Amino acid sequence: MGLNVNEIVEAPIIRFLEIDSTNNHAARMIDADTAQAGLTVVAGEQTAGKGQRGNVWKDEPGRSLLMSVVICPNVNADAQFSFNAAVAVAVAQTLQNIDTQIEVKIKWPNDIIINDKKAAGILIENTFRGSTWSHSVIGLGLNVLQPYFPPELPNATSLFLATGKTFDIEKLMLQIRTQIIFNTNNNHLHTFLEEYNRLLFKKGVEQLFIKEEKEFSALILGVNNNGQLVVRVDDNTEEFYTHGVVVWKW
Repeated sequence: MGLNVNEIVEAPIIRFLEIDSTNNHAARMIDADTAQAGLTVVAGEQTAGKGQRGNVWKDEPGRSLLMSVVICPNVNADAQFSFNAAVAVAVAQTLQNIDTQIEVKIKWPNDIIINDKKAAGILIENTFRGSTWSHSVIGLGLNVLQPYFPPELPNATSLFLATGKTFDIEKLMLQIRTQIIFNTNNNHLHTFLEEYNRLLFKKGVEQLFIKEEKEFSALILGVNNNGQLVVRVDDNTEEFYTHGVVVWKW
C-alpha cells in the first residue's frame, strides 16, 4: 500500500541559502535513491536556475520562492499533461485564494500570469525506470517581493507589484507545496484539464505567434488531453501545436 497524502506532506523540506538549482538537487537525490515522495528542496538563491526548454531562470536573492517538490506519480506515462495541469492549477488557485483582487491565469503550458504579466514559471522533469514513471520533480520559481523589474523584462511581475502587499515566502511555500501534493495525488487527474482550460490565459482571444520565423495570428480555443494548444487560424481551420513548435509573442 502506498503512502497517503498526509504522510507525503510530512516528507522532509531541505533548505539552502544558495544552490545551483533546486531541481538539480532533487534529481541528484533521486539518483542516489534518497528522495521520498513529498521531499521538497527550497533555496533563497539559485546560481543555475532552470526554465523551460533550456532557458535560465534568473531570480533576485531572497525575493523569490524557489522550490522543487518530488512526486512519485501513481499513473501511466500518458497522463503527463493531466499531471502538468494538476500542478499548474494548484499554483494558480493558491495564488488566487491569497488575494481575490488579482486575476491569476495559466499561460500554456505552465507559466503563471497575474494581471496579464508573468509571475512564475513551472518546470516539471520526469524520471522513468523502464516503462514505469518513477519520479517527477516539480520546480517552481515565483516572483514574490520584487519591487520592480528592469526594462528588458516588461512583461514580468511579482506578488508585491500586483497586490501592493508583502508576503511571507516560507508560508507561501508551504501553502503551494501542500496543494501540489494534494492535486497530484488525486485519483482523477484528468479532471484538472477542465479547470486548466478555464484558467487558460488569452482563451477566446486572438494571439500572435511565431512559427518558423513567420508571425501569424490565431484564436486560442484551449488545450487538449495531449497538452497541445488548439487554435483557429485565418482560414477557419483548427491547428494543434506542441510546446516548442510555436513561440508566443507578447
